[in-house]
Amino acid sequence: MPRPPSRWPRWLYSAALYLLSPLIWKRVWREHALTNLRRERLGLIPRQPAGMPSIWLHCASVGEVQAARPLVEALLAHYPNRRLVITTMTATGAERVQALVEAKRLAGEPERIKHRFLPLDFPGAAQRFVARLEPELAIFFETEIWLNLLTACRRRGVPTAVVNGRLSPRAFRSYRRLRPLMASALAQLDWLAAKSRGDAERFRALGMPTTRIDVVGSLKYDLTPDAATSEASKLLCTRLGSRPVWVAGSTHPGEDEQLLEAHARLRQHYPNALLILVPRHPQRFEAVAELVQERGMALARRARGEWPDGRTAVYLGDTMGELLTLYGAADLAFVGGSLVPVGGHNLLEPAAMGVPVLTGPELANFADVAETLRQGGALVEVSGIAMLADTLVTLFLDEAERHRLAEAGLAVVAANRGALALTLAGLERLLPSE
Repeated sequence: MPRPPSRWPRWLYSAALYLLSPLIWKRVWREHALTNLRRERLGLIPRQPAGMPSIWLHCASVGEVQAARPLVEALLAHYPNRRLVITTMTATGAERVQALVEAKRLAGEPERIKHRFLPLDFPGAAQRFVARLEPELAIFFETEIWLNLLTACRRRGVPTAVVNGRLSPRAFRSYRRLRPLMASALAQLDWLAAKSRGDAERFRALGMPTTRIDVVGSLKYDLTPDAATSEASKLLCTRLGSRPVWVAGSTHPGEDEQLLEAHARLRQHYPNALLILVPRHPQRFEAVAELVQERGMALARRARGEWPDGRTAVYLGDTMGELLTLYGAADLAFVGGSLVPVGGHNLLEPAAMGVPVLTGPELANFADVAETLRQGGALVEVSGIAMLADTLVTLFLDEAERHRLAEAGLAVVAANRGALALTLAGLERLLPSE
């Protein structure tokens, strides 16, 4: 068990949280799910039922829940006599977990997954949550490091781990200003599974003990689309017909405008080309729909059951949990968050669906994945609207190159799988399986 760190960083951190609590509570109040009570934010959850010990996995939002899917399946198989409690910060993450629960129910599997909202990291809320949940193991996905929750786990003897640990250079520069606080949190972790050497070095520089960190690779490479997703993609592709189709996934404000402009230029060459546009955040669905209509483009909305006909220019993917399906139905996939300074999103999702991957230049969050795809000849990078439009035209003319890119992407994903097995082996040291 890691030794207790200095108390003063945690005291200062907790005092700051209390001072900011009105603003914090105002923000999380909007993140509401009908399946969960808001009081969960204060650690007020039902006590753990007898007879089924739990493993706790925390994922911030919908993207992390999706990326953690291989780990979720592996934990359920590896620990058959334990329940998996998944916490999220956001309502969209909660919806994704509930969709997973429903899929398991429809498949006739025992109900072993439960969602809770992560409590705010106030000392009392953290202690209540851990005391009532009584997890045998606490797992935090990527960069979710909460000082009071880690302290509550340590006090109750709960082993803790960060998996798929990532820390971008930009995030590192911000955290470095709070190094005493980060060192206090990281000192309490039993194990950190970093996704790259660069991430590991940045965590070490913030105070993570070298003896408790391993580089295991990215769990995102272990993504394997299930049969239902693959079949749904095939059906959608068939229904869309032979027209040129490209998808822009996980887009952000300031990016949709650029993508629509590139699409307008593409339609000068291919008048029947279709863009499947999928905003990152559901609260933007209406605004993006209005943006499309303001540009005079014919729009169909998936959430309303509307279907794109020959006149439709944009098909809005305004549903949750279908991004992989939509990627798989397209000829080309552009991954958003990369034409604006967001840092990019998961480039491996379209690659795993066998679709050529395009991206903008902003890739700070996925620099290592981008480099791996780049070395494998499986990434097309564009600098802006004009280059994106020209590249789309060129690739739609060149079916052989699209096929090569798709095969290269699949090969990169297959060659880099293995982080899941290493992650499970590390967790096994903290909590042996039955």
